Amino acid sequence: MTDIDRTDRRILGILQVDGRIATVELADRIGLSPTATSERLKRLQRDGFIVGYSVRIDPARLGLGLLVFVEVLLDKTTPDAFERFSAAVRRAPEVLECHMVAGGFDYLVKTRVADMAAYRRFLGEILLALPGVKETRTYAVMEEVKSDGILPV
Repeated sequence: MTDIDRTDRRILGILQVDGRIATVELADRIGLSPTATSERLKRLQRDGFIVGYSVRIDPARLGLGLLVFVEVLLDKTTPDAFERFSAAVRRAPEVLECHMVAGGFDYLVKTRVADMAAYRRFLGEILLALPGVKETRTYAVMEEVKSDGILPV
């Protein structure tokens, strides 16, 4: 892994809050020239510290107000079963995130839907149809306490 210095960390911290900041403004905030700042940005991207840029959208404005986490237990815990499930879940656009976890179940799935009726459809038509799913446990989110996703750099 490439080492990064304090200035690189400041750049990453600023970009997490405002990914659209102009290079000139970023340079001014960190005390470097725009050229030096641009070179640092290119290196941070090349070295994989910056993996992309995106826009955060209000899910409720799109009719996706219900956030749900689902524990998924597979019927088998073999490399082949894991691969089949992983490949299928990657093709499911309704799944926002999916993490293989250690513990009492195999995967933790995150999805957003309009309401409980929409979740019921997702569960029956998408999630339970994925290969190897034996059991699920659903956790509907009542309140999002923190969801900014900013890493401590």
